[in-house]
Amino acid sequence: MIQHWDMFLAPYYQAIDEMKVKLKGMRGQFMMQSEHSPIEFVTGRVKPIASILDKATRKGISLEKLEDEMQDIAGVRMMCQFVDDIHKVVELLRARNDFEIVEERDYISAEKRSGYRSYHVVIRYPVQTIDGEKKILVELQIRTLAMNFWATIEHSLNYKYSGQFPQDIKERLVRAAEAAYLLDEEMSQIRGEIQEAQAIFSRKKENKEKE
Repeated sequence: MIQHWDMFLAPYYQAIDEMKVKLKGMRGQFMMQSEHSPIEFVTGRVKPIASILDKATRKGISLEKLEDEMQDIAGVRMMCQFVDDIHKVVELLRARNDFEIVEERDYISAEKRSGYRSYHVVIRYPVQTIDGEKKILVELQIRTLAMNFWATIEHSLNYKYSGQFPQDIKERLVRAAEAAYLLDEEMSQIRGEIQEAQAIFSRKKENKEKE
């Protein structure tokens, strides 16, 4: 049994903080070059102890093997405006040499039966500690704002029903997932117009700040 959770989770918190800085830095570089950033915003979290224990029980993972077998103790989420942005972000992650990609799961091309869509990248991230380097698993989730809205609602309902959704709720969630997909498709069709409008807005905002 893990006696010192604070000590166990400390590297995960450090990894989240560092990854958020690095990914936000990528967004900033695009903005400085007056280019569209494929990353809209970044969030991160370390799974609560109760959730870790619950998942370990459900998945049959012993506490001694948490580091090797639970991939999402540390989780980073990147939101994108367009589906194409997701693929750009994945390319950017593959090109980095400050971590190792362990696994990729494409739930966009092949969504889950529930309707869930997202792109998951599991990395092995090196954290520098006073005892030396420690490599831990971090799960990166890359999705559009529409996908994230659906996933957030589904996650809340999942807790309410403990995963056993009533049939009518299940059907509504699937239809909502399809609607979110169509929204992303429509936004992609007018991507050029949207980006041009956003660029004009940004320039006006900059000019006002200089006045």
